[in-house]
Amino acid sequence: MTTWLDPRPFLRGVAWLDEGRPVRADPADRGRLPWDVCERAALPIGVRLEFIAEGAAAVEIRYRAAGSDGTAHGDSGDPARGRTALPDCFALWHSGGRVGETYVEPAAEAVVTVPLPATEDARLRRLIVHPPESRSPEFLGLRAVGGRIAPAPAQPRWLVHGDSITEGWWSTRPAHSWPARVGRSLGLDTVNLGYAGSAHGEPAVAEQLATLPADLITLAFGTNCWTDVPSSPPLLYETVRAFLTVVRQGHPRTPLLVVSPVVRPEAEHVPNRLGATFAELRTALERAVTDRIGDADTRLALLPGRDVIGPGQLADGVHPHDEGHAALAVAVGEALRSLGVCAAGVSGVARVPWRRRLLHHEQALAQSGRDPRQQPGDVHL
Repeated sequence: MTTWLDPRPFLRGVAWLDEGRPVRADPADRGRLPWDVCERAALPIGVRLEFIAEGAAAVEIRYRAAGSDGTAHGDSGDPARGRTALPDCFALWHSGGRVGETYVEPAAEAVVTVPLPATEDARLRRLIVHPPESRSPEFLGLRAVGGRIAPAPAQPRWLVHGDSITEGWWSTRPAHSWPARVGRSLGLDTVNLGYAGSAHGEPAVAEQLATLPADLITLAFGTNCWTDVPSSPPLLYETVRAFLTVVRQGHPRTPLLVVSPVVRPEAEHVPNRLGATFAELRTALERAVTDRIGDADTRLALLPGRDVIGPGQLADGVHPHDEGHAALAVAVGEALRSLGVCAAGVSGVARVPWRRRLLHHEQALAQSGRDPRQQPGDVHL
């Protein structure tokens, strides 16, 4: 029987390891993070195994679940992903789409055998296994059944920070979330740092982002600044400016895309307890980004999120369903390409489609006569 291989070279999407288990916040810095960030960071959202297969009929994966009795670390909270009593799903993908899914009954420790396709298609040589995220698996070993497997070549590392939309809530599979889709289409190592219920521009999170290696960064927060921890336009403006400043201390020249919040119909023109509508908060966030671009941050770009998806692509009025995640992935992918990102790597900044859209957005802001740093105002874009 083939010897078990060390799983660590096969892991992708890993920010930190905590006693062998992938986590999404620095274990040495938990004390400065909000409890909800720590809770969500324990789930290995977006972590996956990637390998090259040569002549192998299957790959065996030995893993240990977070709970000693086979239960999950905690309910993922995502209504579209099911509950922990369901069988564990290991989904096999390649860059062009899903190959198949393998299900096993939950157990404290188990070996799953994932069949591999028998094909000469070059796209199927690099394979991706998405594990059951809610089980917080610790991978103990991999081995090929016939043939051989090897870790897939490294790809440009993309840090993505946001909230539950970035985590992929209401996508029916981990591979259907917008960060996972973009990563496959552009050939990026997506590191998902989305924290459901959080992502309010916490300085400690910005400091952790600044310490992580990255070839590319995307920030997509602001949705939870309307209710969960209510903000005002002036406060959010300064929060975003400060967050960007801290991230840039660790990544002064890294291409960075900010995606402002997608449409939220029930909140667009409804004041929160500080009197700010969702539209006003989005405008303040966008102004913070465009002002920094105006300060000569040439590797920073903005994707205005208001019209990226429509209300019909929301599952619950807040989170996109699979179709919405797909539409968001297309828009983010195009915006990243305008920053010089392609499957071959990350280059300089290109001044095309999304830069033109940004210019039109700036003109609309100027015509409104509002400045979010001074007084809240309802701007219709």
